[in-house]
Amino acid sequence: MFYRLNHHWHCLLKALRHIDFLGPLALRIYLAPIFILAGWHKLNALDNTAFYFGEYLHLPAPMAMAILAGSAEFIGGIALLLGIGLRIMTIPLMITMIVAATTAHWENGWHALPETQLTVPWEWRSDLIEEAQQRKTAAISLLKAHGNYQWLTQAGSFTVLKNGIEFAATYFIMLLTLLFTGAGRFVSIDYWVDRHCKTKHVDETV
Repeated sequence: MFYRLNHHWHCLLKALRHIDFLGPLALRIYLAPIFILAGWHKLNALDNTAFYFGEYLHLPAPMAMAILAGSAEFIGGIALLLGIGLRIMTIPLMITMIVAATTAHWENGWHALPETQLTVPWEWRSDLIEEAQQRKTAAISLLKAHGNYQWLTQAGSFTVLKNGIEFAATYFIMLLTLLFTGAGRFVSIDYWVDRHCKTKHVDETV
């Protein structure tokens, strides 16, 4: 019984290899617009980006850092979309996420939103969650008393952003996965370039 189940399981895994490109493709499609837009906004407002990097994040050479971060995100986003030079491009993107997490978000803890029920046990700024909930309650009371609260919340619930490292860490993990898997088969330029090079190498050795 166990042998048959194990055999069927391995047959299923073997069949799934035909569509194993879908995982990397899904990650690329998810991440590409995020980084393209983030990079474009930085490059399109370099003075503001450099001011924020220097005055609020206290980064050295803020203009150079703004150009580097914006370029890494914009070019990296295009690389994600097309699946070209992906393994190389994940490295500057991961570095950008590390810098963002440690300089802009670390002091705010893990969660991006002030979740009353923690989704991870390693939240180190639970005090900010309590403060955010107090501010949220006060803001909702003010909106209900002095505004059209029903209209204001028709497109979504009102919240207070905690702005922890959650998103930066999540993107880093997704990029790390792509560093090891590559862009995937069929729907990436890397795949076809690699295939062409291997075919050419075989032809030359014959």
